[in-house]
Amino acid sequence: MENLGRRKFLTSAVLGTATTVVGATALGSLAPETAFADDKWMLEPDAVDPDFAEGRITGIQGSMLMVTGSDRTFHRIQVTGGTSIWKLRNTTFDEAEVGDGLYARGARMPDGVLAADAIWLNIVNLQTHIVAINRDVLHLDHHGHRIVGHVVSGTTAAVYNGTPAISDLSLLQVGKHAQVIGAWRPDTNEVDIATVYAAAA
Repeated sequence: MENLGRRKFLTSAVLGTATTVVGATALGSLAPETAFADDKWMLEPDAVDPDFAEGRITGIQGSMLMVTGSDRTFHRIQVTGGTSIWKLRNTTFDEAEVGDGLYARGARMPDGVLAADAIWLNIVNLQTHIVAINRDVLHLDHHGHRIVGHVVSGTTAAVYNGTPAISDLSLLQVGKHAQVIGAWRPDTNEVDIATVYAAAA
């Protein structure tokens, strides 16, 4: 959906006039990888994307998230019936908590509020090396920092050499590189793993 159409839909949703409410999957993928999509080529160098926000949730007022960005910018994120939310898996607004990390994409309203079509909570994208493998846990090194990656039954999947995702993690190897997308457990060095990308021997 082109940006003007998306903005019109979200404006209607925020103002309560949308006749049909759809999730972000109709406006763009909610897949966790989408949170890291590089749209900067569409912007002027050093420009800020007005339709994106990141930071940590510092308050929740009704359906509004108060978010302080990593650059200390304050954002108001409006969640509507059309907002899709990811927190390790597709979920609902009541899973959002103060302290959660947040990426949001949507449309900026005239009053500065970002009407979100997609929100990713605590999402991380880590380039790692596998240090050790234990039952339901991967011990990872991320640029010299140790990360504990928790395997979540029914959710965690592996992608080997670009093949479709599967639940079998037995091909992961200690000492090998792995890209991990998952949900950070705030204020810890622990991550619940959504997807591991690795090369199979």
